[in-house]
Amino acid sequence: MAAHPREVVQVACAQYGEEVVVGWCVALLTGEISGEDAYGPDLPKLVAITGSTNPGGWKHPVDPVNYYWVRVWAARVLMYAWQDDAVDALRAVADDPAWRVREHVARITAQRELGELVDALIPMLTHELPRIRAAAVRAVGAAGEYEHAEAIGPLRNDPDPTVRTAAAKALTKLSTRLDRPLD
Repeated sequence: MAAHPREVVQVACAQYGEEVVVGWCVALLTGEISGEDAYGPDLPKLVAITGSTNPGGWKHPVDPVNYYWVRVWAARVLMYAWQDDAVDALRAVADDPAWRVREHVARITAQRELGELVDALIPMLTHELPRIRAAAVRAVGAAGEYEHAEAIGPLRNDPDPTVRTAAAKALTKLSTRLDRPLD
């Protein structure tokens, strides 16, 4: 059975240091280390952050269509290891073509209450996938400001029940966190 990502990240940070691991993830997210390089010369970094000697389990050479997974795995690491300079990388990939990357940006924003990223998440509130809308609305509720409540409001009538529930909870959380009514 594979280790939980948290455990993999803890091992990588113990071996290389949290600052180094986060630096790799920033480089992978922003394309400083390309997907091709991640499966080539920089494979040891990818192995360290995924805990697998064959991340993705693909045959080599890896089909370039799967390179986006490198950014997904790099973003996932930021759930468990952090340096403040990672915010700029997350802002840069908030509109990543891969929805899984955008979802992680929203999840990290909520977890770490990164208010500086909320405006970059607003477009996700209308994403075609309910899980992206739900992740974004949770992040806005966790890290947004009073003016963001207006963007959340329409999601109380979203066709997806998960999004509706997330919107209601986000508005409550936002009101409580800001200690003011949102009407």
